[in-house]
Amino acid sequence: MNTMSESPAERILVWDAPVRVFHWLMVLCFAGAWLTAESESWRLVHVTLGYTMAGLVAFRLLWGLWGTRYAKFSSFVRGPRAVARYLGNLMRGRHEPYTGHNPAGAVAIVVLLVLALLVTVTGWLTYEDLAGHWLEEGHEAVASAMLGIVGAHVAAVLWTSWRFRENLVGAMVTGRKPGAPQQGIRRAWYSVAAVMLAAVLGFWAMQWSQAPAAGARADQQTAAAHDRRQHDDDD
Repeated sequence: MNTMSESPAERILVWDAPVRVFHWLMVLCFAGAWLTAESESWRLVHVTLGYTMAGLVAFRLLWGLWGTRYAKFSSFVRGPRAVARYLGNLMRGRHEPYTGHNPAGAVAIVVLLVLALLVTVTGWLTYEDLAGHWLEEGHEAVASAMLGIVGAHVAAVLWTSWRFRENLVGAMVTGRKPGAPQQGIRRAWYSVAAVMLAAVLGFWAMQWSQAPAAGARADQQTAAAHDRRQHDDDD
């Protein structure tokens, strides 16, 4: 079982460093991409953050197979019956604490990973001008759906933290939660987190160095998109 013991002896390490760095980078990238979505002058930032999200999701999928105990999908992805039972208990005021992700949180994570893949793929196709205007609208619709799931996830985390006095936000910063010593993971894997962070910063630096060329390309694509819209209006 992944549930916590009734009398935890100490605060144990649950979330390894790669999971925590992934989480906060995804928060930064999605927030930044959303805020720059409608600005042509910030187009390169928007695209860069989108590509970064794609790379982060690819890493998380691999880490979900070969990472530490609570990072693995096999430790927290459960069936509909377990999710319904957890939500039912929650609505009755019964909190079943989990050392790792609870069943409802696991659903949110899987859905967000799928939506992140969809939003980056549709964004890339739109940026490369490989599809029509309909795909651009699809990209915006997926981004809006992702925003809705993010909002629900944040609200659930804050409510659970307040209602049951379990600091879930703090746990994603420190990596530690209350639990029995034998339930904790042995290593934080800071080396993997450092490599991931270095890769992201290196990619951002490369994008920044190519900013003038990318900006010219963005201007051309903006003009092309304007021409397509003008043509549609004429029709």
